[in-house]
Amino acid sequence: MFFVKVLEHRIHLHPSFFGAQASDYILDQLYRDREGSNTGTMMIVAIIDVDDISEPKIVPGSGYAEYDVSYRAIVWRPFRGEVVDGLVSSVVNNGFFVDVGGLSVFVSKAMIPPQLKYTVEGATPSFTDGVDQTVERGSQVRLRIKGIRGEMGQMFAIGSIREDYLGPLLQ
Repeated sequence: MFFVKVLEHRIHLHPSFFGAQASDYILDQLYRDREGSNTGTMMIVAIIDVDDISEPKIVPGSGYAEYDVSYRAIVWRPFRGEVVDGLVSSVVNNGFFVDVGGLSVFVSKAMIPPQLKYTVEGATPSFTDGVDQTVERGSQVRLRIKGIRGEMGQMFAIGSIREDYLGPLLQ
């Protein structure tokens, strides 16, 4: 789900950037560091605006200036039970992995409908029913998130396509 959230970030500025353009360097650094980053619980999609840049504090021993920047951003935070669309990144015999933005979702064999069977035709492993549904690398899939685990800079989830209206999307 998408939210607008007020966040803070601490930026260190080298003394060579002190001067009239310091605020421009701070904003550039903020956008480079935070936009598109994954915090482990949410992904920062875009920075809307900067609310406040604090007065600089000199870091003893280094000469760097430290700024605390408060900003508003659009963030994406996945929830348990949420239905999302993603792209299959790999298929293995006990399930498949789906990329949903910055979230990696594993769908195990137990969470796949029984009519979809694992097959290896040629060099492409896939789950197929032999008629019209096929899950292979590059397929678009709609799934329900069953569980989420976050680490610093990464998010992982377990998903299911074993419900009505979930599974491979027609292409």
